Amino acid sequence: MTAALGWGALAASSLVIGALVGVGRPWPDRAVGAVLAFGAGALISAVSFDLAQEGVQVGAREYVALGLAAGALTYYLANRALERRSGHRRRSGRKPASGAGTALALGAFLDGIPEQLVLGIGIAAGEGVGVGLLAAIFISNLPEAVGSSTEMRAAGTSRAGITRLWVAVAIVCTLATVGGYAIADTASGDVRGAIDGFAAGALLGMLIDSMIPDAARRAGDAAGLATVLGFAVAAGLSGIA
Repeated sequence: MTAALGWGALAASSLVIGALVGVGRPWPDRAVGAVLAFGAGALISAVSFDLAQEGVQVGAREYVALGLAAGALTYYLANRALERRSGHRRRSGRKPASGAGTALALGAFLDGIPEQLVLGIGIAAGEGVGVGLLAAIFISNLPEAVGSSTEMRAAGTSRAGITRLWVAVAIVCTLATVGGYAIADTASGDVRGAIDGFAAGALLGMLIDSMIPDAARRAGDAAGLATVLGFAVAAGLSGIA
């Protein structure tokens, strides 16, 4: 249990680090866009190699597919609820700054919980913690937090409020690792596959809805290159045992 808590905290710590980087100083639009694009590439790699592929290896494909649909639907409904609550409206297919920041935070929350659940299950099963998996989680979390906190800061949210939000997300994700460790004995391969699918679905929804459009708007023609670089780095790390 202590090992799960420690590894979970390490994986989730990049959320807080990213938030502190994002609110520490004003960042040029192009720099924020490049960070978001790099993170989008890393997350696409995580969906491909660390979630969907892992899911079909441990569980039936139909369970992974159900998880994908559930994750995407949960993100969609939660994001719509946040938009209605905050009064934000889309104009010309683009979110206002604070709405985009909230969507990134929501995506990190919805994918972080199942992702770290799987991490805890793997630790309890005696599979250990692969350097590649840990690095992929850490690297993919960082740009989400940087981009979200920068957007929310630009919209007038206080530094303290942004920091509290990301500390809370990191704590919940850390506890999810402990939860995964606790339920490992009862979690079948199909359940693990569905959990992987849920994380992948929430991530894909957030990527298409917020992260990639915002990266392209801010970074311009450099967004594609940064996305491929992020994918390459994360894909390379995913192959490390």
